Amino acid sequence: MAVKKTAKKAVAKKAPAKKVVAKKAPVKKVIAKKAPVKKVVAKKAPVKKAVAVKAPVKKVVAKKVVVKKAPAKKVVAKKAAKKTVVNKEQFYSMVTEAAYFAAQNDGNKKGSTDYWMEAEAGVSSKFSIK
Repeated sequence: MAVKKTAKKAVAKKAPAKKVVAKKAPVKKVIAKKAPVKKVVAKKAPVKKAVAVKAPVKKVVAKKVVVKKAPAKKVVAKKAAKKTVVNKEQFYSMVTEAAYFAAQNDGNKKGSTDYWMEAEAGVSSKFSIK
């Protein structure tokens, strides 16, 4: 048998690529000089002290007050007022009117029975029913 010769191809290795880094020029810092700050000092005006002028003291003379007593009032007993006698119909109509006007004057803030009870008490104090 014959030996075959196989030719090996030579593979050339590539050299690794070099990275090219651009160098930056150094940055020069520019410092601006500030103008010197002048301090301004305000001069204070001279302070004048206020002098209070005292008013002359007046002497107060107390006057005697004479209190007059009021004359005593005589107590007179009032006579009991006579009640007018009315019938039931008149009494009912007077209570109705009094309750109506009380509700109108008050703006109907309470219930109708409250106005009725007040009117009935007021009318019964002035009149008696037969």
